Amino acid sequence: MNISINKPCVLGFVSDLYFSTRIDSVADRLGFEFVTIEEVEYFQSKLLSSEFHGLNIGIKGSLLEVISNLKPVLIIFDLNNHSIPWEDWIKLISIDPATRRIPIISYSSHKDLTAIDSAKKNGAKVVFARSRFISDLPNIISKFANLPDVDGIESACQDPLDGRGIIGLEKFNQGRYFEAHEYLEQAWMEDNSVGRNLYRALLQVAVAYYQISRGNFRGAFKMFLRLRQWLDHLPNQCRGVNIAKLREEVRLVHEKLIDLGSERIGEFD
Repeated sequence: MNISINKPCVLGFVSDLYFSTRIDSVADRLGFEFVTIEEVEYFQSKLLSSEFHGLNIGIKGSLLEVISNLKPVLIIFDLNNHSIPWEDWIKLISIDPATRRIPIISYSSHKDLTAIDSAKKNGAKVVFARSRFISDLPNIISKFANLPDVDGIESACQDPLDGRGIIGLEKFNQGRYFEAHEYLEQAWMEDNSVGRNLYRALLQVAVAYYQISRGNFRGAFKMFLRLRQWLDHLPNQCRGVNIAKLREEVRLVHEKLIDLGSERIGEFD
């Protein structure tokens, strides 16, 4: 299953056809695209695909790769879906830097107190009784979906670059990625507007490239997952930076990293 979406994504780990159909209908009416993954076998097949074959990132790495690529604004877990290890996955998604800002909600039988308690302890924002979940689904999705502030980002991108941001970009273009990260991090810390996402995206690209230069495949791979949440929501031009070109370059570098894998990362040009 290859997933391609054009609207804000709601991701559901839902196996019951009745619930997945209802969620899909409501999400579509609200302007979202619902993507459902029913079983752990989907991620196992990803690991065996030509894209990830031999990468040794495991089911959890495949899970994070898929989620960071989809960039869902909301994740829904059916606690009665026993085809997935939902306790482990809720915990992982809620703490990993690439995914922890995505709201997680779940639903279960109101009598299954053990599942409800476990989901809350592992990071689910709210656990609904199934009847309440279905009856109030439009309000639930509208309330918990974490949509990016598109207008705010567009407005902030009209501002000039911070002086340290300019130096950071100069270091970046010189291939001095560690130094670039230092200056861009300072710019990010001093900016209180939503425009700070630009600096965060740039500094994480710098860190990813730095890890490649050090031959650290795992560190680079994780950083590429993490930076998508910042880079992909920026407009094509932001504070004089050609984001569209940067996104394409990052995509190509990521693909090359995957192609080489951990054993051949030293061949990266």
